[in-house]
Parts: sequence; C-alpha cells; structure tokens
Amino acid sequence: MASTVTSRPGYGQLLRTRGAWTFLLPGFAARQPFAMLTISIVLLVQHTTGSYGAAGAAAAVTGVSMALFAPYSGRLADRYGQRAVLLPGVLVHSFSGLTFMALALAHAPLWALFAAAVPTGASVPQIGPMVRARWGVKLQDSPLMTTAAAFESVTDELTFVFGPLLATALCTTVTPAAGLVTEASLTLVGGLLFAAQKGTQPPVTAEGHARVEHVSALRVPGVRVLVVTFLGIGSVFGGMQVSLAAFTESIGEPGLNGVLYGVFAAGNMLSGIVCGAIAWRAAPQQRLVVGYTALALTASGLWAAHSVLVLAGLGLLVGMCIAPALITGYTLIEGLVPAGARTEAFTWLSGAVALGQAAAVTVAGQLEDRFGNGTGFLVPMGGTVLALATLLALRSRLATRPHGRTVARGVGHRMPVTVD
Repeated sequence: MASTVTSRPGYGQLLRTRGAWTFLLPGFAARQPFAMLTISIVLLVQHTTGSYGAAGAAAAVTGVSMALFAPYSGRLADRYGQRAVLLPGVLVHSFSGLTFMALALAHAPLWALFAAAVPTGASVPQIGPMVRARWGVKLQDSPLMTTAAAFESVTDELTFVFGPLLATALCTTVTPAAGLVTEASLTLVGGLLFAAQKGTQPPVTAEGHARVEHVSALRVPGVRVLVVTFLGIGSVFGGMQVSLAAFTESIGEPGLNGVLYGVFAAGNMLSGIVCGAIAWRAAPQQRLVVGYTALALTASGLWAAHSVLVLAGLGLLVGMCIAPALITGYTLIEGLVPAGARTEAFTWLSGAVALGQAAAVTVAGQLEDRFGNGTGFLVPMGGTVLALATLLALRSRLATRPHGRTVARGVGHRMPVTVD
C-alpha cells in the first residue's frame, strides 16, 4: 500500500487539542479492565481449580456478558450522557469483581463463579468508545479524526502492554487475587475521574435522543461486517492469553507469560504508531483486506511454535498485524455511522472483540486441558481465517458515501465524512 507523508496531521497537533488531556489521562487508567480482567480471572481460577478449562469458561462468561451489554451501555451513553452511565457502572464493576475474587478464593462451585462473572463483565466501563466519541466532539470534521483513531488504537494497545504484564506480575509474585484487586481499584478511581470531566462529553440533544431511542448502529451493513472482523481479532487476544499461559507453565517459566504477551502487544502498539503517522493513498476498505490477510497468515503459524524465541517472534508479527485492522475498522465507523450513534457503534466493535475473546479462551482452555502441546493456538488461526472469509465476501458493504447519505435507513441523515 503506497503512502505519502505530506498531508497527515501529526500526533503533536492532535495532543495540543484544547482540553484533550483532561479526558485522556483518567481514561487511560479506566481502560485497564479490558487489558487486565481476562488474564486476572484466568490466573486466579486456574490457581484455585487447577483447570485451564474452568478458568477459560469463567473468563468467557465475563466476556460474553460484556459483549452483550456493551452496545446497550453505548446506546444509553448516547441518549443520557456518558456520566450518567459511568457513575453507577464503575461502582457495580468494582464490587462485582471483588465478589468474584472472594468466591474464587473460597473455592466456590463453578456456577457461583459464573453468576458473579455476569455483572462483572456487564459493567465493564466502555472508556475506549467514550473517548473516541469525545474526540469526535472536539475535532468535528477535522482531518485529525483519522489521527485520533490511530492514537486511540495505540492507547488501547499500550494498556495491553502494561495490563497483562502488571496482572501477571501481581498474580504470580504477590497473590493470585492481586490482579483483580488492582483492576477493580483502577476502574473505580479512573472511571470516577473520567466521569468528572463533564465539559468534554458529547452533548445530549433532543435530535440525538430520538435517533438513539429508535434505531441501532447495527442496522448499518458495514458495521455488521466490522463486527465479524473484530470477532476474529478477539479470538487472537483470547487464544493467546490462555495458550501463552499454558505454554509458559509447561516449560516451568510461568513468569514469562506476561513478557510474551507484552511482546505481542508491543508489536501491536508500534505498528499502530506507524499507521497513524502515514497518510495512506489506499482506501480504508482495501487496507483492511490486506492487513487482515496478513493477520490470518501470521496467526496461522502460532500453533507450530515450540520455543520461547520463535513464539516471541511470531507473537510480535501477529501484534503488528492487529493494529492496522483495528485502526482501519474504527476509522471506517466515522464514514458509516452518524454522530448520534457512534458511541454505540464503537461499543459494538469493542463488544465483538470481547465476545471473540470469550469464545477463544473457552475453546483454547479446553484444547490445552485435553491435548496440550500448544493446541490452543489453533483458535487464533481458525478465528481469523473465518473472519477473513467473511470480510472478503462482504467487503463491498464497507463502502462509504462521501457525498451522499448514510448507507442504512433510520440511523440518521448526516453526511458522512471522508476519512482518508
């Protein structure tokens, strides 16, 4: 894909946007649940039960719950404002996470863990989509919107560098419950600070209220295609979390789990930085197809890696392929969905990642329990290949209309913005 470096506004200009730091800093802290929650649950439940299958199932319930409730949370935020959703949400999430931890330490039956996992996942604060919506308010139709999409994806991946490392270090060196305690604390403090920034949240208007009340962003065909592609990305996250934990334990080095996952996330973050700094000539739909093809190819080689160095190298490559797909997907939302439904649209994508991750940790956990030998790495391969097939078949639905109306009736009649 050819590129030029002359027309893309830079990160420095983006970060000088007035008021941006007031929601970026607390938003970074409040994003940690998405990065720490799954691995903290997997390590805690595996410690108390001795089963990766049980650990993956508990994490999967959390992920499915988040995926099901995230779009509804986004719709409520579009309708009533982010603060009204966040204040009760962070309190419920913190309490639910600590309840799950107490039940796990008490060796409660698996059904009890599942019951606690539901509100824990359902109440995960959707900080990433909310920050993206705030950028939309700040930047309006500025060329900086694409740079902001890249910056947010890099920020997400930065949390996936530090989150799993922090959670693994706490669970393996302090106590298996320390990951969830820290996750709940960061959620509470960061979420409340983020909610306090009332001046930067998207305004709730009567027009936006009517749109969000009666329609869903999922009615846009392109959003449905992106949901499937993000499910495949979630399968990479979930499959690698379980499989890396099983691999490092099998070689007697459980502490390497966080390091290997950090290498994977670092590749994601670094490629995201590069993607945001380049002014691409290729259309975003074309970039998504090419990038996703590379992701499926690299993920397909993970199951054959049987050494730390090879696995680290492949993990780095897989991570480098994920960021372009994420950035392009979120960028496409700007042209597919009107402003009044974007928070919901963003939460559909983040929810799809969570759902794919949930399914992946379940299947990968069962594979590792029954067969071992890295069979859990087959999950990222299968998930990305199936998603790529869907993307190739339906890629025409991702076309935006720079000078026309949105592609779905009932979502609104805002003129889409050309983002590349």
